[in-house]
Amino acid sequence: MTSDEPQRAVDEHLWARPIPTIGDSSSAAQRAGDRAGWAFDAATREALATVLAARRDIRRYRPDAVAAGLVDEVLAAGHAAPSVGQSQPWRFIVVRDPRIRERVAVMSDRERLRQAAQLSPQRARQLLDLQLEGIREAPLGIVVACDRRTPAQGILGRNTFHDADMWSCACAIENMWLTARGAGLGMGWVTLMRPWELAGLLGLPAGVETLGWLCLGWPDERPPFPGLERRGWSRRLPLRDVVMTDRWPHDAPPPPASGLATTRAGDEGEPAATVSPGDLVRSPSDSRLRSDLVAPGPRRVVHARDRADLMLTAPGSLGVLDQALDRLVAVCGEQVATGTLVIAAADHPVVGRGVSAFDPAVTREVMAASVEGVALGALTARTAGLDVVLVDAGIEGPPLAGTHPMRPRGPRGDLVAASAMTIEDTTRLVDSGRALGASLAAHGLVCLGEIGVGNTTVAAALACALCEIAPELAAGLGAGADSAMMHRKATVVAAALGRVDCAALRRDPVLALAELGGPEFAVLAGVVVGAAQAGAMVVLDGLATSVAALAAVEVNPAVQSHLVAGQVSREGIHPQVLTELGLEPVLDLRLRAGEGVGACLAAQILLTGLQLRRNGAHTR
Repeated sequence: MTSDEPQRAVDEHLWARPIPTIGDSSSAAQRAGDRAGWAFDAATREALATVLAARRDIRRYRPDAVAAGLVDEVLAAGHAAPSVGQSQPWRFIVVRDPRIRERVAVMSDRERLRQAAQLSPQRARQLLDLQLEGIREAPLGIVVACDRRTPAQGILGRNTFHDADMWSCACAIENMWLTARGAGLGMGWVTLMRPWELAGLLGLPAGVETLGWLCLGWPDERPPFPGLERRGWSRRLPLRDVVMTDRWPHDAPPPPASGLATTRAGDEGEPAATVSPGDLVRSPSDSRLRSDLVAPGPRRVVHARDRADLMLTAPGSLGVLDQALDRLVAVCGEQVATGTLVIAAADHPVVGRGVSAFDPAVTREVMAASVEGVALGALTARTAGLDVVLVDAGIEGPPLAGTHPMRPRGPRGDLVAASAMTIEDTTRLVDSGRALGASLAAHGLVCLGEIGVGNTTVAAALACALCEIAPELAAGLGAGADSAMMHRKATVVAAALGRVDCAALRRDPVLALAELGGPEFAVLAGVVVGAAQAGAMVVLDGLATSVAALAAVEVNPAVQSHLVAGQVSREGIHPQVLTELGLEPVLDLRLRAGEGVGACLAAQILLTGLQLRRNGAHTR
């Protein structure tokens, strides 16, 4: 039997599509074949009550372009909205640039995970299960901004209700929403991002505020009632519960609990300092992590979901795995069947500060066992059917036989008294990693692993600089540490951060790798960019590989669409780093093995999932 025969067998025996008796009964094929099929006729459009009753928040989109005339019609409806004192404070920013869209998508992914962390476990799972990919799927975005620079005293009605200008902009959004619905277009209102970050990205001047991001496009769902009701997130209250006579009754009950946990200190409110676009789009002109990479466009993103929609199972039945598979298929297609584990190893002078429970010689021992194929990471990779590439990024002693040497040439510091590496070594190692990552892309998944006594301290320092985490929160257990060692790690990280300009490092992550990183971090950051630019999906392991990937994402947010978080490790700040990456992990096994073990286990699950999609029962 040839490799194509199972797929032919699947294609030749198509099963009847199960049509749900509740919810959306349309199929992906129907939606693709008749993209305007949800539109009302002209007579129905004039029936305001019908349109009002049919408005929905759309989260899934077809990738097809929206004609300029229809976009103008939606914008004209917004401009026809009522405004306090006829002030017309709205400004419409139509966004088609995929680079801006990817940055906003990362912002939204991060905030989704931040919000989930504040909810009860059950509520958090419900939030994470919601389809929130509209920013990537819709062919365009519209940001409605409110120009508040005119003094309130100069606008009739706003001197008493100072926020009436924002309410006017909300009316404009409602007009746009209804007009889009009448034309068969879908609109979704996304506010899962920090408003000052969105304003900074778009270069809004002081005094101009955003009301979030509007997704506009042809809908890839036709919900008969609100999606959040169908998902059990909320329900529409009876009208009698929201109508009062003359005044607020003294015994009116508070709204029901939503499952929201107490907000952590420091999470509420926006920072006093203004965020500039340069702080958000971190692409220094000389950065070796820069690339012309563009994330998969809406057509590929939606096509991946269309393929999943043909399976003889309920959409999303594989949970987090389904989401990861959608990302993978959008990048690589369904035919990926194998991959490669890249393990980069190095020793670190910071070990001399007493931050590790093991002698540095252990790095060489574990890497030598990896060469033999019997160390945990290499063995896990072989068991999963993955190739293994070993990189000696700076192991003490002569170059290790059986590995690819990518070692720094210049002096190395202990983070506290001196920089980890020279900038010349850092850029050279990033370039070497990029070339390696690009060479592996054709072989399937690229999984990351690392070996290095003391590198959890290095990872903690980098995470603090890139994610603005307090040093006392960043020192984790590592491998075998006790409370005294954790205190030393926190002290070392604090001293390292005190030596550098963290704001400058956030603007230039390559400089961060030189000041606070290590050679394996630079190599792995380069592998991420090289593999992504060559069209591969990169599977991350623990904290160290995630921080290396974050350096790449901060320079080019399109890299994020090529990443899968294989696992969340036992390092306490790893979830925060994944939140900054906007990634939800496939596995949570409380691993702290390193060596790419978690990435390989996740890759095995991903490859199994792809087999299910290729060979499982499909519908007509």
